[in-house]
Amino acid sequence: MAVLTAGRRMLHAVLVLWAAYTLSFVLLYVLPGDPVAVMAAGGGDATTVAAGQLDALRAEHGLDRPLPEQYLDRLTGTVRGDLGTSVQTGEPVARMLLDALPPTLQLAAGALGLGVPLGAAVALLAAYVRRRGLRRLLLSLPGAGISVPTFWVGLVLLQVFSFRWALLPAFGDGSAAAVLPAITLALPVAALVGQTFARGLGDALAQPYLDTAAAKGAGRARLLLRHAARNAALTPLAVTGVLAGNILAGAVVVETVFSRHGIGRLTATAVAVQDIPVVQGAVILGAACFVLVSLATELLMPVLDPRLRTATGAREVVHG
Repeated sequence: MAVLTAGRRMLHAVLVLWAAYTLSFVLLYVLPGDPVAVMAAGGGDATTVAAGQLDALRAEHGLDRPLPEQYLDRLTGTVRGDLGTSVQTGEPVARMLLDALPPTLQLAAGALGLGVPLGAAVALLAAYVRRRGLRRLLLSLPGAGISVPTFWVGLVLLQVFSFRWALLPAFGDGSAAAVLPAITLALPVAALVGQTFARGLGDALAQPYLDTAAAKGAGRARLLLRHAARNAALTPLAVTGVLAGNILAGAVVVETVFSRHGIGRLTATAVAVQDIPVVQGAVILGAACFVLVSLATELLMPVLDPRLRTATGAREVVHG
């Protein structure tokens, strides 16, 4: 049964990747504009480029063929790991993505390292305090963190910590220059973790077994940390796929605001010059990260909570 469950989840992951590829292909080719004309113009007036030169470039990049043929050719190449070549630079898209991936992974690690503990701390503190007003204030922080635009947070941090106080560098790819971008990405992560963890703590504290533990003399801190937090932690773990998606989406804005090299800035540049292969490669990479994280989470959840393993087995028996 476990093998069948894992097989179904793998098939679902493959279907999600295929859907992301197909949707991105359709949307990118429906958009107005001609990436070959943009490349040939080199930032100038595309009308000055000879039509024969444009036709030769389209043939070189396979853009002169019918769309169904281009779709099947690019899909076959993607399955083999060949994401094509950049229309602007002529470099392999896979190599460009691999070169841009480490800085983005460093930024994502910093955002998770800051955001997860911060969100968990806010949720625990909100569940621990007894003053209703303070609790409401703490519980409102995650919602505010989610609603504040990422670019606005980044600009405020730049203005305060770089331009006014000169504590941290504003731009660059060094470790010190990664602090402000990591904080900018950490805030929405902390907001999502805090929101889901607080909801899970509220549900756990309402369970009868906690009343029994309290009757035996367990203090509120012990109830939270030893009993409620263990079960409530499964809720934010279940949304780690959403966290991964938020970080990748936020990287587009953050790496542009802070002029950092990475997947986000590469994607933003490719969109600006209509470099379709690079944009589609970035979309596939983002979808693959989301699918892999979600798949790992789904496989890990029954290990952490045996009740889910039992429920899954029971459903398979019923539907089998």
